[in-house]
Amino acid sequence: MFETVLSNLMTLEVWAGLAVGVIGGMVVGAMPGLSGGMAIALLLPITYSMSPVAALVMLMAIYTSAMTGGSISAILLHTPGTPANAATAIEGYPLTKQGRGLEAVGMSMLSSGIGGLLSAIALLVIAPPLAMISLKFSEPESFLIAVFGLTVIGSLAGKSMLKGLLMGLMGLLLATMGIDNVTGVLRYTFGADAMMNGIQMVPALIGLFTVSVVMNNCEDYKNANKSLLEKSNATLGTKMLPTLSEVPRYIWNWLISSVIGIIVGILPGAGGNIGSWIAYDQAKKRSKHPEEFGHGSLDGLCACETGNNAVTGGSMIPLLTLSIPGSPNAAIILGGLLIQGLVPGSKLFTAQADITYSILIGFALSNILMVFVGMAIAKYVVHVTRIPNSILMPVIIPLALIGSYAINGSMFDVAVAVFFGALGYLMEKYDLSSPALILGLILGPTAERGLMLSLVMAKGDVLGYYFGRPICVGLMVLIVLSLLYPMLEKLKAHLRKAYK
Repeated sequence: MFETVLSNLMTLEVWAGLAVGVIGGMVVGAMPGLSGGMAIALLLPITYSMSPVAALVMLMAIYTSAMTGGSISAILLHTPGTPANAATAIEGYPLTKQGRGLEAVGMSMLSSGIGGLLSAIALLVIAPPLAMISLKFSEPESFLIAVFGLTVIGSLAGKSMLKGLLMGLMGLLLATMGIDNVTGVLRYTFGADAMMNGIQMVPALIGLFTVSVVMNNCEDYKNANKSLLEKSNATLGTKMLPTLSEVPRYIWNWLISSVIGIIVGILPGAGGNIGSWIAYDQAKKRSKHPEEFGHGSLDGLCACETGNNAVTGGSMIPLLTLSIPGSPNAAIILGGLLIQGLVPGSKLFTAQADITYSILIGFALSNILMVFVGMAIAKYVVHVTRIPNSILMPVIIPLALIGSYAINGSMFDVAVAVFFGALGYLMEKYDLSSPALILGLILGPTAERGLMLSLVMAKGDVLGYYFGRPICVGLMVLIVLSLLYPMLEKLKAHLRKAYK
């Protein structure tokens, strides 16, 4: 079979598809408002005339590369290309202001490649047994995964835990706007039809992370002709990758964040945004220097990008084995599989094993190629930090608003971006946590749907139902440990001081 797989991959069509997928995915991912899902859907009709291996390798390359491309704008412009890159902006942009933009982009590319490659290996080696885990996940587990994600708010709260919790609750409240997906009841729509679908994630992200930054820069009109680096009194560094002596520092981070991403990817509907936040939180809790997080930590950046890209391979596991997509992008790729006559299930790994393993090895290759393409691009894109704000800011705003409009072709989404931009500007003034608000907004729908449906499934015996599910018990233990961890660390530090 090895010779067949090799011959399937060594064709011009496959490598052309790989190149189009990687480069196209990175470009689309770096543009706010566009997503890998859009690119996959647009290219889906083209795959009718392609071989199964070339078609699926191209679609999967777009999926993983778009996630990586979104980190470039998050790091250099504080504009997450996709919701999965929101956590990246927290660490990447401060590094850019320190003149370490090239190093941040380099770490992002390397970590994304490692996360994606390890998830591809998991997909190749242990897909069937891991897929059985997803069968055991239902709405109660989805609710608890979302609650576990919400424990990250403690890491994002900044100086005031109370302010962080209030912002998280505000995000959860905003997430309830629109039609209740379970009962169909309208909530907080104020009679406006545009509000029925609730608040779209991308316009809200663009507002909080991009429009608010532009507003802050406009306020500083005295430095309008200065670039980001000049304002920070920094110079653009030349270092891109960690040295060989620094690599051991990141190995556990890469491995643990990859495992988190793969597990989150297996869960239907979880997605890269949850994977990146949980990986970020766990990295901060394990770090010897947690005070650096939020101010430009390479460890935090490494965790975010490894976690969100590991989700890509994880989401393919239930898709290929059980026909259950682990993310919206995986659902579109399912269409690509069916177009090629590939039906997910056991036959995919037996009767059609040569095609399947060719696709999976092609997916692994796309992650390797993505790192090299990203490195080549990084040397040029970092120079955006040398452009004076008087030129850069008027360019960013139209792009941000066009990106907001592109989601649904709605001016309401543009208004949402402007509203959240003003909100983010005020939050900055009063030292309130924008990431905590975004986290509540991201996890709110998952938590609400999981809770509502599990209450129906429990038939009145909620505690008995939850404690009767082993995975739920395990998740509840993780939630309690996550909440207790900061207190235990403080107690340990206090005891250490007392005995010195």
